Amino acid sequence: MQKKIPQRQCMGCRERKPKRELIRVVRTPEGSVCLDFGGKMNGRGAYICPNMDCLKKALRSKALDRSLEVTIPQEVYARLEKEMEAGNG
Repeated sequence: MQKKIPQRQCMGCRERKPKRELIRVVRTPEGSVCLDFGGKMNGRGAYICPNMDCLKKALRSKALDRSLEVTIPQEVYARLEKEMEAGNG
């Protein structure tokens, strides 16, 4: 029997994709927001595709802010951009 692959929805394009293909943004229990590449950090998570179009859509619609119920600091968006340009994620 084939193992079930966990699916998550991208906050930019709204498509469901395998969890491993997406970047996780986490609001920790302390209230800070950071990127989680291992997928194991505690806190509320939201996912985004590792491409600039999805990031721009999510930024414009404030989808990550709504999903995590907090205003995302500009540094987090800058780090996401840098990771996408480097091809990580």
